[in-house]
Amino acid sequence: MAPTRTDPLTLEVVGLIGTVVARYYAEYEQAAAEHALTGAQARLLGLLSLEPMPMRRIAQKLKCEPSNVTGIVDRLETRGLVERRPDPADRRVKLAAATDRGLRTAARLRDGLNFAREPLAELSEEERRTLRDLLRRMVGDEDATVTG
Repeated sequence: MAPTRTDPLTLEVVGLIGTVVARYYAEYEQAAAEHALTGAQARLLGLLSLEPMPMRRIAQKLKCEPSNVTGIVDRLETRGLVERRPDPADRRVKLAAATDRGLRTAARLRDGLNFAREPLAELSEEERRTLRDLLRRMVGDEDATVTG
């Protein structure tokens, strides 16, 4: 018989995932605040530290409205952490990109996130790969990349 949404194991797994997410966001907000950033600003900066991208793609990745992304980029740009530049492939498109200062800030933010690092250190490399693969399967993206 296939498990239902209310079987005890599924409920326990969902509860544990909720606990992990809540702890992660709490620590992310705290790390962001240490750099005078909101959590949304920190997540956007972390995303741009991987590669420059257009606003529409940022909005898709962060699952928010493009108008929200514009406001966040504006605030980060004012602080010298992000800049807008033309896309070399299509000069009509503007890319948001982390500046050198933004890249350094994003690296310090990542270094300040200890929550996941400590429990994951308890797992072997094989266990971490298995966990990664299962999470990718759950989100439906075998090549998912996560920031933060």
